[in-house]
Amino acid sequence: MNDEILISFALATSALAVSPGPDNIYVLVQSITNGKKHGLATVCGLITGCIIHTTLLAFGVSAIIKANENLFFGIKILGAIYLLYLAYKVFKSDAKLKIDENNAKDKSLKELFVQGFFMNVLNPKVTIFFLAFFPAFLFSETLSTVIQFYILGGIFVLVSFVIFAAIALLAGQIKTYITKNDYFGVVLKWLQIVVFIGIAVFILI
Repeated sequence: MNDEILISFALATSALAVSPGPDNIYVLVQSITNGKKHGLATVCGLITGCIIHTTLLAFGVSAIIKANENLFFGIKILGAIYLLYLAYKVFKSDAKLKIDENNAKDKSLKELFVQGFFMNVLNPKVTIFFLAFFPAFLFSETLSTVIQFYILGGIFVLVSFVIFAAIALLAGQIKTYITKNDYFGVVLKWLQIVVFIGIAVFILI
């Protein structure tokens, strides 16, 4: 077992969770407009969706590895290309963070949990991202790939939950900091770019 790979995976996951995206911005908006409990309900829904994606990845890619290692290598190459594409999209995007509170309708905790779940599960971009991200961090030659994917999924879920929950609980302070510091969006933008490129290079070499 290679602990350094697991640590690298956790650090990359942390950087991605902190970087602005539709999920954490949605959590932030729900927390600001409806309260911390509503933000946490959204987080729980999103994270539960990640477990579904992990399961699909674990059994689907593991079957591919057993059937054809060359095909698995092809998946990793396509994953690296996709991550470079994501880095390019972030590079071309506006660094200014936009927080629109007008579209955050008051919903029950259950409704927000369900919405967060389906936002994640039904988003094909999440499936593609998991397929690009996880295979590069298989860390053991003795453990089955299914177990490895579930361990990686567990780390991803735990790290993402902690960071997203912190966003929900500290929503007011985070909003104030974002609105008062224009450079904050620029820093997060380049952090995201570096992470995407770094993972892509890691896959290729």
